[in-house]
Amino acid sequence: MDHTEFNIEEELKKLPSQPGVYIMHDKWDEIIYVGKAISLKNRVRQYFQSSRNKTAKIEQMVSRIARFEYIITDSELEALVLECNLIKEHRPRYNTMLKDDKTYPYIKVTVYEDYPRILFSRDMKKDKSKYFGPYTSAGAVKDTIELIHKLYRIRTCSRNLPRDIGKERPCLNYHIKQCSAPCQDYISKEEYWKSIDQALDFLGGKYAPVIKLLEEKMQAASEEMDYEKAIEYRDLLNSVKQIAQKQKITDSGMEDRDIIAMAKDEKDAVVQVFFVREGRLIGREHFHVSIATAEDNKQILTSFVKQFYAGTPFVPRELWIQTGLEDEGVIGDWLSTKRGQKVRIVVPQKGQKERLVELAEKNAALVLSQDKEKIKREELRTIGAMNEVGGLMGLSGIKRIEAYDISNISGFESVGSMIVYENGKPRRNDYRKFKIKWVKGANDYASMNEVLTRRFSHGLKEAETLREKGVDEEFGSFTRFPDLIMMDGGRGQVNIALEVLKELKLSIPVCGMVKDDNHRTRGLYYNNVEIPIDRHSEGFKLITRIQDEAHRFAIEYHRSLRSKGQVKSILDDIPDIGPNRRKALMRQFKSIEAIKEAAEAELERAPGMNARAAKSVYEFFHL
Repeated sequence: MDHTEFNIEEELKKLPSQPGVYIMHDKWDEIIYVGKAISLKNRVRQYFQSSRNKTAKIEQMVSRIARFEYIITDSELEALVLECNLIKEHRPRYNTMLKDDKTYPYIKVTVYEDYPRILFSRDMKKDKSKYFGPYTSAGAVKDTIELIHKLYRIRTCSRNLPRDIGKERPCLNYHIKQCSAPCQDYISKEEYWKSIDQALDFLGGKYAPVIKLLEEKMQAASEEMDYEKAIEYRDLLNSVKQIAQKQKITDSGMEDRDIIAMAKDEKDAVVQVFFVREGRLIGREHFHVSIATAEDNKQILTSFVKQFYAGTPFVPRELWIQTGLEDEGVIGDWLSTKRGQKVRIVVPQKGQKERLVELAEKNAALVLSQDKEKIKREELRTIGAMNEVGGLMGLSGIKRIEAYDISNISGFESVGSMIVYENGKPRRNDYRKFKIKWVKGANDYASMNEVLTRRFSHGLKEAETLREKGVDEEFGSFTRFPDLIMMDGGRGQVNIALEVLKELKLSIPVCGMVKDDNHRTRGLYYNNVEIPIDRHSEGFKLITRIQDEAHRFAIEYHRSLRSKGQVKSILDDIPDIGPNRRKALMRQFKSIEAIKEAAEAELERAPGMNARAAKSVYEFFHL
């Protein structure tokens, strides 16, 4: 899209003084920011007015804006909903983003059915069922449902009852005493509903009756010397006590509420949420947030609340929150609409409420500090290891490494692999596979020459094309060249790479990863010298990972080709060449080598070929 015609100053004059959502695009038409406004005219203009109050991050964002668009809404509430949806869909880089996309399980009781079921559910629908949750552990939900089936013998089948009563035999659950078989009319509807009511009480936290009942049954079975039955009741009793113990009492308010607080550093924040249901703390969860252009806790928590509750079906009766929110009234109205009744947003000032928010804040700070230590360890393993490898060769600023390997097993066609590590981590989107076209037979040196020539020739041509179009070169798939090339081998492979780079007039350091007689990494070969490495260092571990990954990727590609059958031809990869033309070419030229050496005019004269197909074949083998 050509944005040269978009005049920001002129477009600002056209903005309406109505509520809506504005969308900022960069010069590649990527959406970089989405926001909402009571007055689009006032809000969007603020970005482009000179002001000393703008943060460096906002200044950076504004400098990238090539155009903006907007959507008018009838109210600020509608704008809020639309903003949440657009942020979730496009994940703009300058919006404060919730990194975690978690979903929480529910226990669903189908009370609208004549013979209800108790099910695991990932969402909460408006289907007249009764829902319990959300819970933070799917495993705990499944354990609870399994226990309820054992305690109350609730059906799990999807049979339509009472219509299908007596039509089929009872299932295995009846025989293992985990279902009372209403499908056979072995239990009346009234008795079945008594079990459902007891299960509902259990899910609501009333554990005392079932604990008392199981203790009595265990004692009776023991007195009757039915020890097998007593053990069964004991196990059930332990399961109930375990679930009851997890449901810690928070207060006597018996409300559903989420308690939300956060801690942050320069780049990231951690938000901690305590989930309280019917007065019981049923779990807690932390969420990582990239703070982007946000300036303070209020902005971060506002973005979190909007994104989190846009993605979860359950909205509690209350939010206890560390600090007030921006647009708190609109957010309160939105949450109330989602819940179907008034939702209170509370900033506790004293007493137990304040202590619980402080506890959530301390937990968030703890997670953030632990993650910092984890990040430090990871940096030693990645960026630190990259710097160490560069230091061995006297090189600095090594961020991107490309490593190459050739695989040719059992005489099957050779393949090459290119893997990429950036800042010490694999960048798998940049990996590339090469089916060898120009080399006949198993010749690793010639195959490597072909792979490197094709890789860097393609990169140079692609960069030239992008420059002609006025597009930044970094957006090409092959245009990003490495700071260091690592070859799987010593002097021979390094010299091949240096020859290719010299031919293409490129200057990129090349080293070889040398192995000992036991095929273990021994050192690096660079500038005609073998450099030993400390086997216990992070740099050595990184080199080993790179070498293993290059070999794995080549072998994996080779294996995938062989699995498709030995009869697969390289001609299958040429555009415009289908099965009939492939057979015609082989009949005419007898071998792949003869097809490679044929002139374009010769190819066109082959049966079933035309000028376009001939050109496609010729360019495949010669470009």
